[in-house]
Amino acid sequence: MSETTHTSNPPPVAASKSADITNWDVENTEFWESTGKKIANRNLWISIPSLLCGFAVWLYWGIITVQMLNLGFPFAKSELFTLMAIAGLTGATLRIPSSFFIRLAGGRNTIFFTTALLMLPALGTGIALQSQDTPLWVFQLLALLSGFGGGNFASSMSNISYFFPKKVQGLALGLNAGLGNFGVTTMQILVPLMMTFGVFGALGGDSMTLQNTSGTLIGKIPSGSETWIQNAGFVWLLFLIPLAFAGWFGMNNIRTPEVSPDIGSPFKAFSIITCMLLVGFITATVGLWLILPESANGSGFNVPKEIVLVIVIASTVFLLKLFPGDIKQSLTRQYQIFGHQHTWVMSVIYTMTFGSFIGFSAAFPLAIKVIFGYSHVAGADGILTHDTVNPNGPSALMYAWMGPFIGALIRPVGGWIADKVGGAFVTQVVSVVMVLSAIGVAYYMKAAYASATPEEYFVPFFLLFLVLFAATGIGNGSTFRTIAMVFNKEQAGPVLGWTSAVAAYGAFYIPKVFGEQIKATTPEYALYGFAAFYGLCILVNWWFYLRPGAEHKNP
Repeated sequence: MSETTHTSNPPPVAASKSADITNWDVENTEFWESTGKKIANRNLWISIPSLLCGFAVWLYWGIITVQMLNLGFPFAKSELFTLMAIAGLTGATLRIPSSFFIRLAGGRNTIFFTTALLMLPALGTGIALQSQDTPLWVFQLLALLSGFGGGNFASSMSNISYFFPKKVQGLALGLNAGLGNFGVTTMQILVPLMMTFGVFGALGGDSMTLQNTSGTLIGKIPSGSETWIQNAGFVWLLFLIPLAFAGWFGMNNIRTPEVSPDIGSPFKAFSIITCMLLVGFITATVGLWLILPESANGSGFNVPKEIVLVIVIASTVFLLKLFPGDIKQSLTRQYQIFGHQHTWVMSVIYTMTFGSFIGFSAAFPLAIKVIFGYSHVAGADGILTHDTVNPNGPSALMYAWMGPFIGALIRPVGGWIADKVGGAFVTQVVSVVMVLSAIGVAYYMKAAYASATPEEYFVPFFLLFLVLFAATGIGNGSTFRTIAMVFNKEQAGPVLGWTSAVAAYGAFYIPKVFGEQIKATTPEYALYGFAAFYGLCILVNWWFYLRPGAEHKNP
């Protein structure tokens, strides 16, 4: 029997006997207090850890690749950076179809199925990491599948927005997004610890011996120690399996005309999700085939990454529109946001904030390892070499988690300040801070990459990077305020979904740029380029929202 209520005199229903809710009016105070709040909170507290695991699986290549270097896996540093880039591009692309899952498939069906799909890359990664003979293409395929975790953000946020009344929707969405983003920090702390012992026994496979010093949150691990790198994948099964059960038995589909009226059977819902995800996988795969170097994919096309991103986004949007029926009708209405100039303005500005946060989160660990974990000394020909292990180098696995932690933790502060003084003003200040800190990071990065003792430059490099992470978090909060003020209620949701998808490409773009510049032995150029982009955002933000006569003044 479906759970039913009457908004004029809602009964105090304590629990649902069915996954489907047919009457749902959370704006009615009596209904909310007697019935809605308990159901909404139950769905929220299953959604949060599911999204957290999604972020963790999406971005765990940043930690795995560091340990692959420490173990001597037979791959070039630039090839390892491509694994993060592959996961980043796929995860961002999958956010586009994921924005429309709830209406077409239902919230409970969507969260259960997309959470269960994360088991595929988690299990596969654990198996692949058991041997150093595993070819590069296998890791590339698994990085592609890790994109499931990146796409889940769009469907998760859309689903939770329907469960809560407007008066508490900001808090609910903030908890879902903020605690979900802590999946990055959770992963960066948990994975190094889990790799230190054989927690899965014989089922987990044999250990490997570290060739270089590694580390965890609590200290360094000397070379010669045993490590179980495969646990980086297997550990997430401990969470994903019970979370899939919790999603199936504890969450709900809201079967009202405004939310998910015609979702049919779960099998139909899973089929729709699968087909739409396949579109994202196909376009992302074609993009990667065009963009990755010949050593990584065998094509050798090397199409400029900026052009590829435009092709991937445009083709994904176009191909989804070809779906018949409800999908086509829903997208036709949603696509009206593309005629609004501020959709494109906020896509640029939000990319500066969240795109930088997610991209730096993916690249930070390996950047620390590559720049400070090796001594940069001249060879016999006088040319600098970058392959001599630095015994005094800082452990990337000890420090890398701090940046994403600060960026996620400080996000609500940005929104709170923006409510007081205006979103565009906060974004402008943050942009200036990001320019200055990026230039500072580049300066110390250049000095370290030309030094036999790069650890001397680590403290200022690290502190400035933490400032950069903090600025991205504050700016992320302020841009939410600006979008809410500039767009009407119908448009604000689709715009948030679209901008989050575009900005998520930072998880691809930033590691890709880092990898290219590491290969060119000029890693500082990456930060100089990002600083130039932040400077452009200062001008864009001022022109549209702060200059005299602006249409929307300091929204």
